[in-house]
Amino acid sequence: MADKGNDLLAAHEEIVQKVLEEQPDDEVLYDLAELFKVFGDSTRIKILYALSASELCVGDIAQILNLSQSSVSHQLRILKDSKLVRFRREGKAIFYALDDEHVRNIINMGMEHVEE
Repeated sequence: MADKGNDLLAAHEEIVQKVLEEQPDDEVLYDLAELFKVFGDSTRIKILYALSASELCVGDIAQILNLSQSSVSHQLRILKDSKLVRFRREGKAIFYALDDEHVRNIINMGMEHVEE
C-alpha cells in the first residue's frame, strides 16, 4: 500500500510541474486581473453591452444609460485605456465601438454564465 501512495505522490508532482511550466508570468496574470477589474463596474458593463449592439457616440450612450456625458466620457476613457473600446472621428462627432470580437465574446460568455 505504501507503493501506491508513492505512485500517487509522483503523479501529483508531474501534474504540479506541468501546471507550473504552463503558468504565465506574474506580470501577465497581473494584467489579466487588471482587465477583469475594469469589468467590475456596472456602468462600464452597461456601456460595453450597449456598444455590443451598435457603434454609438457619447450622447447616445448618455441617453441610453441616463447619465451625464462627462460621466460616460470618463468611463469610455477607462475602457479605451484598457483596449476594450475603440473610437473613430466623423467631423466633430466621435463614435465608439467594441475594440474587437474578443470583447464581444467576453460580454456574451459573461451573460451566458449569469443567466444559467
